[in-house]
Amino acid sequence: MIEALTSLAAFDKVAGTSFAETAPAQKAVFSPAAVAGIAGPAAAPTDFGDVMAQVAASARDALRGGEATAIAGIQGRATAQQVVEAVMSAEQSLQTVVAIRDKVVAAYLELSRMPI
Repeated sequence: MIEALTSLAAFDKVAGTSFAETAPAQKAVFSPAAVAGIAGPAAAPTDFGDVMAQVAASARDALRGGEATAIAGIQGRATAQQVVEAVMSAEQSLQTVVAIRDKVVAAYLELSRMPI
């Protein structure tokens, strides 16, 4: 599955990196505070595209981290608790991305039904 994620050039373009350059974190957690830039005012995104890019990058990192931790658990290098936490974080990120996608599609369909 990690190889499938590396082939998604859009995710790598959004993050400005490639998977080969970065090692997946053990606990890549999707955090709305991190996406909104609450940690520092200089890191705050300025437009909707930047926010979506950060959400996509955060979700990608959580998925990669969950997959890497699951593999480490199979190899005996991670505890069951670490595996469950990483997989649950990846699942939450995936559900968030799917919900955003559904809202964007619904908004597009509503706009396409408007009379000109």
